[in-house]
Amino acid sequence: MTVELSFLSQYRHPFLLFDELPDAYTEHPFAPFALTDAFIKEAGETAQPILHFWQTSPLIILGMMDTKLPYLSDALPSFSRHGYPYIVRNSGGLAVVGDKGVLNFSMIFPEEDERLPIDDAYARMHHVIQAAFASFGKSIEAYEIKDSYCPGDFDLSIAGRKIAGISQRRIRGGIAIMIYLSVSGDQHTRAQMVREFYDKGLKGTKTKWNFPAVDPNVMTTLEEAFDTPMTIDDAKRLLLAAFEPVSLQKGELSSTIRGSYSEGFEKMTVRNDKLLP
Repeated sequence: MTVELSFLSQYRHPFLLFDELPDAYTEHPFAPFALTDAFIKEAGETAQPILHFWQTSPLIILGMMDTKLPYLSDALPSFSRHGYPYIVRNSGGLAVVGDKGVLNFSMIFPEEDERLPIDDAYARMHHVIQAAFASFGKSIEAYEIKDSYCPGDFDLSIAGRKIAGISQRRIRGGIAIMIYLSVSGDQHTRAQMVREFYDKGLKGTKTKWNFPAVDPNVMTTLEEAFDTPMTIDDAKRLLLAAFEPVSLQKGELSSTIRGSYSEGFEKMTVRNDKLLP
């Protein structure tokens, strides 16, 4: 299957790739979110497209809406019992799970002339994922998997089971389109943790916010869906192959990026101190 990625050719600068970064910019759970904001600002100010790979140790990444659960304080310890700390991210959506089997990938673009429509931004990531994994001969579709964790209109699935979720964030003329890819590991347990969280956080209470009735059976990993072993490095290699039509350069953490990172880290600290009990 051939997937059209013509949008890649519209940028006049090479894509900067940020992957192996110093520990100071990877070890803290807030780091990737502060970096994302820094990269968005950089893209907006310099017209520079950026690619960013990142992972976390075991971590629950909550959305803002999760903090509205009526019994949040009773629900959060369920993650700790599984050995997963938790934070609240600075972009939309609901809870997702990070660990060594989950790859996060962001495409950051400048919005130079006009705002990129929301659905067009999501479609860009969908098309990149289709292109990257086309050799496996499985259709990767984009529609809501209702009973997955963090469901959305652009959930990516294979044979009706979710493999990935996409989000986006915009700042000062830049946009990040971000995806988590469940590459390997125990997706059933990941989903079960989130289901337990909502069960304990709601206790049957009706709220004006919609929280998913998470069904672990509607989620899977790339490894399981393709019925072949797959590592994080395998997934990175396939993703980068989709960018062969453009020039890639190793990204360097400039003084402006480092400054914006520090600002973003402070905002994440304040956000989490305020929202988590």
